[in-house]
Amino acid sequence: MSDPSTSMRVFAGWEEFAAAAGTQLGVSGWRDVTQPMVDTFADVTGDRQWIHVDPVRAAAGPFGATIAHGFLTLSLLPVLMAEVYRVDGLTMALNYGVGKVRFPAPATIPVRVRAVVSFPEYEETSRGFLVTLRSVVEAEGVDRPICVAETLALLAP
Repeated sequence: MSDPSTSMRVFAGWEEFAAAAGTQLGVSGWRDVTQPMVDTFADVTGDRQWIHVDPVRAAAGPFGATIAHGFLTLSLLPVLMAEVYRVDGLTMALNYGVGKVRFPAPATIPVRVRAVVSFPEYEETSRGFLVTLRSVVEAEGVDRPICVAETLALLAP
């Protein structure tokens, strides 16, 4: 579920996007993370640790409920970032990698999450521009971020 009060920044091309380097791009809408999502992620990845998939046992555990996998939270970045910005006129945009990733706080289920996305820097390469993005994933009602990730994208104008 998205927050209709957020707005996407649309950049007319690479030059306009490059001018935004060093700024915060925006904040996504809120998105629900549910136990069925966690269960499906567990099935796909084989990570069926009880803290993720056994609500009864997890209720008596350290967090009082099941928690989302850290990598599930990380895998939500593409959909969350797609609500924050778009660069028109590119030939291609590829995921290039992930830099530093941390999961400072657990996301107890159910939870609503959103991403605050900034664009610290880029560098020109022979194949295009290597863009560094920093996303801070917040969980509603949680004081600390549940994920802080530096992702890299290769953009070709």
